[in-house]
Amino acid sequence: MGVDVVDMRDEADDIFGLGVGCNGMIRVFLQPLSREDGYEPFATIVERLLADQPSSAATVVASENPELPIGSTLVWPRMGVVADEPVESNLDVLVDGCEAVLASGSPRFDTSDDGLSIVYAPLNPVPRLLVLGAGLDAVPVVGIASELGWRVSVADHRPAYLDSREFQGAETAVLVVPSQLERAFDVEDFDAVIVMSHHLRTDETYLAHLAKSAVPYIGVLGPAARKQRILEALGEDGKALAARLKGPVGLDIGADSPESIALSLLAEIHAVLNGAEGGKLSA
Repeated sequence: MGVDVVDMRDEADDIFGLGVGCNGMIRVFLQPLSREDGYEPFATIVERLLADQPSSAATVVASENPELPIGSTLVWPRMGVVADEPVESNLDVLVDGCEAVLASGSPRFDTSDDGLSIVYAPLNPVPRLLVLGAGLDAVPVVGIASELGWRVSVADHRPAYLDSREFQGAETAVLVVPSQLERAFDVEDFDAVIVMSHHLRTDETYLAHLAKSAVPYIGVLGPAARKQRILEALGEDGKALAARLKGPVGLDIGADSPESIALSLLAEIHAVLNGAEGGKLSA
């Protein structure tokens, strides 16, 4: 266990090093996984990434304090513990930093004069995507989202559309009655929902349910005129949904195939969930 340094700042790096060309230095903290220890702290970190609420973690990467050795980790807030139960005395110094990172959503690296170095990192839950419609164009959406590590559920009211092995990357593939969507899913569990049944009345029914939700991203496939027609048909629900319903969906990347449209759509969702504009990266 310890920190290794990969220094690529030397001009000789092209000859004797990795030849990456970044001209920077990377400090890599190596920490073992042990079955005897239940693969902690990583087992708890994974648990939090699959949870519904964000959390944070602090790991000591340098220390001269025997009560706070290298590798000491606090995952915060703790789960399954009485709220006012005190943190172990050797980890209580990490709580304030964890709270700050949890509030800001940004990682930080702290050092102190006594040789203590701590990495604080937010633990944001893996995005959950609900795809309402299991047509052929839903296949790359589910596939790419799964490759991103997202948790994906797909649903359709047509059994034949779900009798495909193309959705193996999805956590669930569910036959639903559109008017009874709430029996299959709690839509509030999802970070994004894309409506793509390609059936006008079915899309309207799905969106009527979603209008009452606080899902951060809601999109519907099709041109702007189709989206407007749906919103008008929904009446008051349409008015409630109009300002945040995406359609046409996706970023403008010149998409012209199911796969590239899926890429465009998921890029937009990724940007929205991370508070990014989705434009070109600055130099």
